[in-house]
Amino acid sequence: MELLERRIRESGVVKPGQVLKVDSFLNHQMDVALFREMARAWGREFADRPVNKVMTIEASGIGLAAIVGDELGLPVVFAKKAQSINLDGSVHTAQITSYTHKRDYDVIVSKRYIGPDDHVLIIDDFLANGCAMEGLIAICQQAGATIEGIGIAIEKGFQQGGALLRERGFKVCSLAIVESMDHETGRIEFR
Repeated sequence: MELLERRIRESGVVKPGQVLKVDSFLNHQMDVALFREMARAWGREFADRPVNKVMTIEASGIGLAAIVGDELGLPVVFAKKAQSINLDGSVHTAQITSYTHKRDYDVIVSKRYIGPDDHVLIIDDFLANGCAMEGLIAICQQAGATIEGIGIAIEKGFQQGGALLRERGFKVCSLAIVESMDHETGRIEFR
């Protein structure tokens, strides 16, 4: 998606350790107009799939998934990173490792909100090694839900996550795939 790539070039900051900081428009401060264009792109990409639910993971994916859900007229479920007193009953759970935060999380979704009748479109802001995505996939599999596709805002194409998901047969639509980036020059190359 040219619009997203342009925004990454204009506002993204490459940090040491292969970190791309896009918090000015994607995952801290949110550009809702850009999100709406991204949601429309995913809507076109997955129009042939019987999606009835959008799913993401707390916290950075929530804003983006909410706009996708609104655009598609679908409910949005997010995997929580902590058990709360508001979450009653039985849950599906998986453990993920956060690339950005360098820690493990148990993520949970109430069994009330995902089940075998659901056809899920997973949405997230980043895909690097695919650890968060593996957790969401595990939750969908525990629930007996069908994963109809995976929509990613920014994929780090030089890391293995996207390739592994595609090899497993998942339809992955990444709107911007970063092929390489250099923190010393700030240069970002797209696939």
